[in-house]
Amino acid sequence: MGGRGSGRIPAPAGLKLLKGTSPGRDSGGRKVPTPPKFDRATPDAPDWLDDEARAEWDRVTPGLERLDLLKPEDRGVLSAYCESWSTYVTAVKQVRAEGITVVTPKSGVAHKNPALAVAETARMHMLRLAAEFGLTPSAEPRLASLPVDSDDADDPFAAG
Repeated sequence: MGGRGSGRIPAPAGLKLLKGTSPGRDSGGRKVPTPPKFDRATPDAPDWLDDEARAEWDRVTPGLERLDLLKPEDRGVLSAYCESWSTYVTAVKQVRAEGITVVTPKSGVAHKNPALAVAETARMHMLRLAAEFGLTPSAEPRLASLPVDSDDADDPFAAG
């Protein structure tokens, strides 16, 4: 069952145009739709971010802004990324303090620290969201194909 998120990630329009056989067409000769033009600006950080999440926001937004990747509409996704980072850090610190296993006081039986599951879930969410902004090594090459604003933006061969 193929659902959202299964299969290949679609190539950005700029990359399709570069591989195309004629202007405005991809390598198969299909017309490549023009992506929407958003106003690019760094969204304001939500005031409800905790200190760790806010520090991550402040760490990643300058680079994303420099690459012209942010728009105000990204506030929710970027906030979720930063909160996932904060949850991950908190859970990892808890595991370091308590150990990988914890002993149940009543029975005296050792079992896996529940913070490990929290850390793993937060890590998976964080990495998934980080990839949306090109913040993982495997997602970074997709940034090379982002369109550049210029007078020749409609000509994929102008930059070459």
